Amino acid sequence: MQNFIKFETQSTAEKLIQSALQFKEKPFLQKELGKEIRIGLIFLNPSLRTRVSTQIAAKNLGMEAIVFNIDKEGWALEFEEGVIMNENKAEHIKEAASVLGSYFDILAIRAFPTLTDKKQDISDKVIHQFIKYSQKPVVSLESSSRHPLQSLADMISIKETWKQTKKPKIVLSWAPHVKALPHAVPNSFAEWALGLGHDLTITQPQGYELHEQFTKGARIEYDQEKAVADADFVYVKNWSSYHDYGKLPKVEGDWLLKDHQLKKGAKIMHCLPVRRNLELADELLDGNKSLVSLQAENRIYAAQAVLFEIISNKKS
Repeated sequence: MQNFIKFETQSTAEKLIQSALQFKEKPFLQKELGKEIRIGLIFLNPSLRTRVSTQIAAKNLGMEAIVFNIDKEGWALEFEEGVIMNENKAEHIKEAASVLGSYFDILAIRAFPTLTDKKQDISDKVIHQFIKYSQKPVVSLESSSRHPLQSLADMISIKETWKQTKKPKIVLSWAPHVKALPHAVPNSFAEWALGLGHDLTITQPQGYELHEQFTKGARIEYDQEKAVADADFVYVKNWSSYHDYGKLPKVEGDWLLKDHQLKKGAKIMHCLPVRRNLELADELLDGNKSLVSLQAENRIYAAQAVLFEIISNKKS
């Protein structure tokens, strides 16, 4: 593994899941591996779980982690080629990424989408320019179109809590929100669930269909009640329209999931942060169906498994 920016193969994903579960049992199993290796956590957007969990993961492996909130503490970056930089952008990605590449052994980047430029967002332009100009391994801490560390943690959480031999029925359900949100989490969750061979249904209102690149192989259901009735895991998340990019088409009906809609033993998932009683009801978040705290905890071991793999490959 050179970079970690998306789902690659089922075998790679399964290896990472097993590695993460081993690190969860023994977090300091490889505490000397990262000695004298420095990772730069570069944030163009806010973070709580991603920042802290990745710092802990790096520390568990003996690495030095340095956080740079470039959106608040750095110069505004220009990503376009051949421009005359006579406006508000003070530094080009070519120089910025090159310098950061000389300072760090690994870069981890968080960069949200524009939600206005569909072509740029779906291409993950920012992440790929950091890869190109830094010439160092890059880990995605969430990009314009994917959030692979979150999805790996989600798959770890499903593996950890599903004890039956048959495949679980998994539902990704759209939820209401006060503003347009990116597609990275639902895209990645669908990509990883389908890539691992899970039975996935996606339920959303008309007009909120995700990019077919991520949903091919999933059942699409516009009736939430029907979709979740026999689900074993329901992943709740808001997203804006993909086809009418970044917009919020009018929604009919009540899409706030309720406990009575779920069967006994079903589990509720959300990446956090969550707007209570808008995206998810208190009764679900505070009840025994919720896996949200487990998912957040597993962010540490997802990151640790990924960093272990990248460092091991660098040293081999």
